Order: sequence, then C-alpha cells, then structure tokens
Amino acid sequence: MSSGPPWLPITARDNPQLQRLRKLAQDASAYRKMGGVWLEGDHLARAALQRGMRPALALITDVAAQQESLRALADQALKVLVVSPALFKTVSGLESPAQIGFDLQLPPPWRIDPQADSVVLDRLQDAGNVGTILRSAAALGFRQVLALKGTAALWSPKVLRAGMGAHFGLRLVEGLSVADLDALRVPLLATSSHTDALLHEADLPSPCAWVMGHEGQGVEDALMARCALRIGIPQPGGEESLNVASAASICLYESARRRLTQA
Repeated sequence: MSSGPPWLPITARDNPQLQRLRKLAQDASAYRKMGGVWLEGDHLARAALQRGMRPALALITDVAAQQESLRALADQALKVLVVSPALFKTVSGLESPAQIGFDLQLPPPWRIDPQADSVVLDRLQDAGNVGTILRSAAALGFRQVLALKGTAALWSPKVLRAGMGAHFGLRLVEGLSVADLDALRVPLLATSSHTDALLHEADLPSPCAWVMGHEGQGVEDALMARCALRIGIPQPGGEESLNVASAASICLYESARRRLTQA
C-alpha cells in the first residue's frame, strides 16, 4: 500500500476546495484573509519544497498525473486533488494554465531585522516590477524586502510568478509606514535625478537599504528626507529614466560587486 498522501478525484466545479483555490489564484490580496498562497507550476512548487516547505494540498490534472516527475511533486503535499484540464483552468489565473499547483500555508510574518541588507519598496504598484526586484534581491544577497503601504501585494499570484521562487529565500515585511523604517539601523539610499553622487563614484555603505520609489511619482518626500544618500545612475544613452526594476537590479549589483571586491 502506498504511504503517500490521499489522491482524490474532483469533478464538481463548485467543490469547496476548488473554490478556495480559485479565490487564492484570482484575488491578489486573498492570501491575507485566507492564510494560504497559490503556487502555480512546477517551478514555484519545487522552489517551495527546496526551502523545506510542505504544501497542504496539490492540485494536478489527470493528464499531468501520468508524468512521473509531476506525480512525484504532487506526492509532497498532504493531500492531492485530481481534476480534468478544463476544471484546472477554472482555478488558474493564467491564459495558458500549468498542470499542477500547490496551496501553501502563508509563512509567519517577519519582523524587521535592523541590520540586514534591505530593499524598501515605496508604493510600487506593478506586480511584475515587484517580483523582479524580489528576484534580484535574493540573487544579490539582499535578504530583506520591506514594502510600504500601497505596494503591490507581495504574495499575490502575479508577484509570485515574477519572483520565480525568490520569496522563499527572503525576509518579507509588508504594510509598513515610513515611520516603521525607524527600526532599521542601516543607511537608506535612494536613486534620484537630484543626486549627491553617481553610482559608480559613490561611497556605498554596507550594509544598507536601497529605496525604490513609485513608478511614476518616485520616492515619497518624507522617505527621501530619511535617506543618507541620493544616488544617480549614469545613463549615457540619454534616456530620461529607467524602469524601477532595472534600476534596482543595477544598484543591488553595484553593492554586491563592492562587497565581493573588498572582501
């Protein structure tokens, strides 16, 4: 007899468990009330498992269940629901749905680590930008991301997809006010056209917290006033500004490069 989780075939669209998954997959902020997140696709599923997380439930199509690798992935959950591809599509928020997904318990909330290399997100509204910044932060050694109120929901399906698994290696704190950043004991650095120095010339402190501002309005005045440095990114091509996710990647890389060369 198999020692794996129970596999339950589901055919009804209005099954309560499918209704829960549908809400998590299609409502960006549902995780806050429901205490779970929807991870669609084998890449996100594997990323969570690699960090030692075990999902409460896996949803898999009867077609995908024929693939040994996906079947083994689903077996990591406490329970498995098997549906047709058509029924899976009613859950998925994607135009081309994956064939497997996890319902993962939302990790416990973190507190701000005062000394951590950090990224502060000031009302960034585009989920793709937010997820890309999380991915860059994880890759470049910035393990804490602090999101002010007005920033896209960090655990929403779109941000999760853009983050490509970065969430599970980061300390994520959201819903913060500017005053909450008083808990940080590292200098705040912001990019600005009104600069103290250009990035390649600036004396970058380490550890530090890079502040990334709203896509259109930039960094809020009250937050900018708290920044130890305003730093410009050279743009010899003459463009007026950079996408905020691109700017973040450049700044985080420069900080990481300095640490590596000075080690």
